[in-house]
Amino acid sequence: MAAFMVVAAKAQRQVVLETTEGNICITLSDETPQHRDNFLRLVEEHFYDSLLFHRVIKNFMIQTGDPTSRHAEPGITLGEGDAGYTLPAEFRFPTLYHRRGMVAMAREGDEVNPERRSSGSHFYIVWGKTFSTKELESIQERLDTLTNPPTRLTPELINVYRKQGGTPHLDGQYTVFGEVTEGLDVVERIQKVMTDDYDRPVNDVRILRAWVKDK
Repeated sequence: MAAFMVVAAKAQRQVVLETTEGNICITLSDETPQHRDNFLRLVEEHFYDSLLFHRVIKNFMIQTGDPTSRHAEPGITLGEGDAGYTLPAEFRFPTLYHRRGMVAMAREGDEVNPERRSSGSHFYIVWGKTFSTKELESIQERLDTLTNPPTRLTPELINVYRKQGGTPHLDGQYTVFGEVTEGLDVVERIQKVMTDDYDRPVNDVRILRAWVKDK
């Protein structure tokens, strides 16, 4: 009798961010392998341990990844430090898009980064807001001019942005590589904290430790 080997599907990798506001669990997408593997490597090297969420904008997103934030004095403007390299864009729209709770890599602007390569270490977690149909029509017009081929918001995505919220104006321009599957309430608390004129929280919000969940 022939023997058959049953191979279980490989589970998606997960990373836990232990922060001063609570834990956030991020499930990484296998659709963006370069971003997934880069993020896992940095976590395993303890790159994110003790880093601040140095850029927080209410009803938009929370961002971290600047290694100089680890020992930054209060009031210091942050955001210039990084891992020293970039990653090629891995846009997987509309499978991965900027709905609330999604995780994406930040990057330099189009004027100096026309290929829209991602930062090696800076990432943000989307909070955003809900949009009316009219607002989404206006965003679609803008996406038509900013993306090539144009990023088209499907009826399904429009419904999500109307009911759940997110940041649709970033679709097709920044690589989304994961999503928050536990701790979205923590993200909500962080995006509400008081910030200075440079979007840095007045009272530091820190990643105490980041670790890969299945290890």
